Amino acid sequence: MLTIGVDIGGTKVAAGAVDDEGRILDKVKYPTPSHDPEGLADVVARAVHELRGRHECGAVGVGVAGFVDEDRATVQVAVNLGLHGYPLRDSVQDRVGLPVVVENDANAAAWAEARFGAGRGSDHIVCVTLGTGIGGGVVLAGELYRGHFGAAAEVGHYRVVPYGRRCACGNHGCWEQYASGRALVAEAQDRARTDPQATERMLKLAEGETERVQGPVVTQAALEGDAAALECFAAVGEWVGLGLADLAAILDPACFVIGGGVSDAGSVLLDPVRSSFARHVSGRPHRRMARVRLAELGGEAGIVGAGDLARR
Repeated sequence: MLTIGVDIGGTKVAAGAVDDEGRILDKVKYPTPSHDPEGLADVVARAVHELRGRHECGAVGVGVAGFVDEDRATVQVAVNLGLHGYPLRDSVQDRVGLPVVVENDANAAAWAEARFGAGRGSDHIVCVTLGTGIGGGVVLAGELYRGHFGAAAEVGHYRVVPYGRRCACGNHGCWEQYASGRALVAEAQDRARTDPQATERMLKLAEGETERVQGPVVTQAALEGDAAALECFAAVGEWVGLGLADLAAILDPACFVIGGGVSDAGSVLLDPVRSSFARHVSGRPHRRMARVRLAELGGEAGIVGAGDLARR
């Protein structure tokens, strides 16, 4: 049976017809309405109807960046979309006439990687998405772990530095303040301001403007072998590995899957992450070590995961 997976992002709604092997057979995209819950449900329904016009599909899974309740029905809060206590499942279900399940987008992506991507073959994985912030998803004993209220795996907001840097969540010292794409950019821009000579390559790529030293610039320079850019990735990789070591002490997964835009740097990121993880994990050198791998499904993970969760 084909299902439809929908990934609601801040700028676009992407939907695809997904088969039982995690392949997207057809895909459509529409702009995301800004802070318009009913308009958003309309757009999701429009995408579903378009795909159903070309494929026979039996259920719909919707991934959204926000807290989704334990019934996988109500978006408790999705700040960037203007959703607060919105019954997204029922709203879409009424419009399309198919069973609908709603899930946090990072959970959906983690499920896709566990079933069809870098975590396949393992029943215990932790997926960490390094973007502007840090998202996460946990699969334990082959099941997606959501917690009692549906809000588990917000790994970016566990505190690694007491009273550290202020986070957008309102707390201080959250992991994502030290190990995310935003942290990588902050590190690179700080180096560019204090030592322009050492960061000459990054500044050249940024046309001489420190504020234009963003993630793609740092990644390109690092892939070219630029020493300053590599040091930025080493600093962030140290924090990523430290956080993974703490998660390993709590969850003991077989595999960590690292995704998100920062992971586009490949081994430039993965090498310092693995090194840091090995140095900080508890019980070393006597415990068995989780593998640390790059995500494989890229931007399609949310669609694949949502579609597969709907099938289940």
